[in-house]
Amino acid sequence: MSIANSIRAQIPPIHPEGYPFIGGFALVSMILFWIWGPLGWIGTLLTVWCALFFRDPVRVTPVREGIVVSPADGRVSMVAPALPPAELGLGDKPLLRISIFMSVFNCHVNRSPVAGRIDRIAYRPGKFINAELDKASEDNERNSLVISTPNGRIGVIQIAGLVARRIVSFVREGQLIGAGERFGLIRFGSRLDVYLPEGSTALVSVGQTAVAGETILSDLRPNDGGPTFRTH
Repeated sequence: MSIANSIRAQIPPIHPEGYPFIGGFALVSMILFWIWGPLGWIGTLLTVWCALFFRDPVRVTPVREGIVVSPADGRVSMVAPALPPAELGLGDKPLLRISIFMSVFNCHVNRSPVAGRIDRIAYRPGKFINAELDKASEDNERNSLVISTPNGRIGVIQIAGLVARRIVSFVREGQLIGAGERFGLIRFGSRLDVYLPEGSTALVSVGQTAVAGETILSDLRPNDGGPTFRTH
């Protein structure tokens, strides 16, 4: 392999949703260079950051039935029982909730935590307070999915944050989806909540770094054999 091909192999692909933003940053950078060189270099750094924000790297997902993987890159910010939002239709009892906070430096492509059927998609407008705060689950703009599996129904919620202003969904109700498959993204800093069936146990802790499509959050069938893996 040539040096050029080797370098290219190390650069993750960019999600198509990012092209207009990267192009806009690049155009502004050129204008800033024309105005004053140092401003142009600042614009160039921001353009590189924008490209990194929309990166969409290949992931290797464990796919055995019952495994729940992280839907997002970021830091595990909460692991505790919580009442699921009413629009999920998951009942009125607290369920185990695992929250993943994505900073503006994380990859923001979201992946399905399980394989199953998307029974419900519910969008709700709201505020844009800090996504790390617990009340963001109720107050912030969000897009919710309910995925039915043989081991129960899983709730996945994209929550806009302090900087985020756009939640993007790639899926539709009734669609079958595989674990680790891309289902959406949130632009510029946000959070993902996963609500697990009653009796579930978390396999991650607060403060742990999660990788979308790879980090196992929970195992709903812990006594079965080991998982196989699929690359996306």
